[in-house]
Amino acid sequence: MLSTGALRAHLLAARLAGPVATPRETSLRRYRLFAARDPRVLLGLDPEGAWGERDLLRLMADKCGVSDDPEQVSGFDVIDPERTLEALDAFARCLARVAERRAPVLFGTGHPHRLLGFYAGLADALSAAGCAVLTPAQGRCVDITTRFGVRTYNLDYVRGVALVREPGVRVPGSVTGAHTHSPLPVRAVLEEVVESCGLLPELVVGDHGWVCGAGQLGIEAIGLADTDDPALFVGEAEGRVAVAVPLDDAVRSDYYRPLTRYVLNRACLSQ
Repeated sequence: MLSTGALRAHLLAARLAGPVATPRETSLRRYRLFAARDPRVLLGLDPEGAWGERDLLRLMADKCGVSDDPEQVSGFDVIDPERTLEALDAFARCLARVAERRAPVLFGTGHPHRLLGFYAGLADALSAAGCAVLTPAQGRCVDITTRFGVRTYNLDYVRGVALVREPGVRVPGSVTGAHTHSPLPVRAVLEEVVESCGLLPELVVGDHGWVCGAGQLGIEAIGLADTDDPALFVGEAEGRVAVAVPLDDAVRSDYYRPLTRYVLNRACLSQ
């Protein structure tokens, strides 16, 4: 069993927390865009509050541990590992509750290259506990606006985790997928469920638009977020995201394996 102390040490050694690789300039730019209600950083959330730049900086300092000094405009962000551990414990409690109910759950990621293994381990454990891990809308086309214009992607699932791919460039079942912040994939999935009168997820687990898009629609959602993704933390503050875990979401994929073990242990779901 991975202890809290051992995971704290891993978070710092892997730069999942502590000084992380996310540039301060990137985070501050995202806060400015969020304050201006730019849909690229809202991730499907429709905030109730005004959320100016200073408000966001204070929130991110509270939720993540970044500096609340607006004069610090360069360097790299810092995530307090204690806040990460606290959020991972809350994350595990949500998984334990859904496992106890054997409720249906949906997993989705906009970071398949990095986070697919983390979510897949959780999906395997919940499936073994009797939860239905949902995979609706397989192959459905989703048009997403990118900096290169509107691109069409296909919904796919790998080990129970939803992601999007560019059409015609994949081997079925491969882990390669596209990076996206868009809430449109989760909306397409939920629309398919409603149209087919299928099971709605009681919990959505993921990141980016998967979490904010589901939370905005009233579905319990939990996920991981970096310091340049304020939407999840605003959603948590406003009650539409159940748990947002602060950590660097773009390190090597194998660095997230200890987090899977820790969360499953805390949720009493270790196999």
